[in-house]
Amino acid sequence: MGKLERITVTMPEEMAARLRAAVDSGAYATTSEIVREALRDWSDDQDRKEAAVERLRVMVEEARAGPSYPAEEVFAEIRALVAEQAAKYRAEGQ
Repeated sequence: MGKLERITVTMPEEMAARLRAAVDSGAYATTSEIVREALRDWSDDQDRKEAAVERLRVMVEEARAGPSYPAEEVFAEIRALVAEQAAKYRAEGQ
């Protein structure tokens, strides 16, 4: 881990209590550790979303590049990709 920077985060009492309970139970060493894990998960989720959008951009550009890739096929693939992503987010409780 690189250089650390201290920041202040304000949250509802219930969230703070859950953080302290996780530390008290021994699941985590500090509340900061929990927040860092949550931010890593959030960052990974953002990366997955950006990658999905980029795949869609590539598919659209490929469709525009030549007549050999019918629009119906492109949109069917886009719909399938969007449905797949939606199912993943629902499964993850997003």
